[in-house]
Amino acid sequence: MLLCGIVAGASAQSRRFGVPNLSQYDNKIYHFGFSLSAGTYTYVLSSNPDLSNLDGCDSLRVVNPRAGKSFGFGIVSDLRMGKYFDLRFIPSFSFPDCQLQYFCNSDVPNTSYANGGANGIVFLDLPLLVKFKSTRMMNNVRAYVLAGAQYSFNLVYSKAEKIANQSAHDVLLVNAHDVMAQVGVGFDFYCTYFKLATELKFSLGLMDQLQREGKYEGSVTGLRSKGFLFSITFE
Repeated sequence: MLLCGIVAGASAQSRRFGVPNLSQYDNKIYHFGFSLSAGTYTYVLSSNPDLSNLDGCDSLRVVNPRAGKSFGFGIVSDLRMGKYFDLRFIPSFSFPDCQLQYFCNSDVPNTSYANGGANGIVFLDLPLLVKFKSTRMMNNVRAYVLAGAQYSFNLVYSKAEKIANQSAHDVLLVNAHDVMAQVGVGFDFYCTYFKLATELKFSLGLMDQLQREGKYEGSVTGLRSKGFLFSITFE
């Protein structure tokens, strides 16, 4: 009787949540895929405590970073380290838009574009992440958290430096290299022929990005990158 009850319960659960898809997927040592992402990118800044003494604008009141859009795409490489742990390497290209706004007496800000404009930053991102995942829920869903670090290199930095040298008035030149700490959460959905995941990730830069300010030289003493990214992966 007990055995019959267990079998009946399992059958009822299968009917309720559907048949498990990709039943051997989690036993594979490694697998690959691709990701698409979009989000925001901005800076955490340290400003000069006495902005009024700056040359060029003795009425500068505040400097604010303005969050810009960012999008990217990458290749997913996933290595199974255990039943609940994976190691993920996702080389990607990303295209953030970064700005600083300077408010003087007027409420209309003067804007300085990082590396000369929206095309001034094209990152090659190399993140290495550890993924901790739950058991399957409802047969075809897993929750997970991940953490790790990312190295980023600006592929058009030499062009940006040339732009900054030609027009130092309004160009904010930031470094070509960055290292970011990353944490995130997401869900894996096991479909009939592939696994789809939705993921939200937060990144915080560990290196000072400021190399040269333009018009308001000296108003900012340090910059660190910060980003929120929503990704969809297909594996």
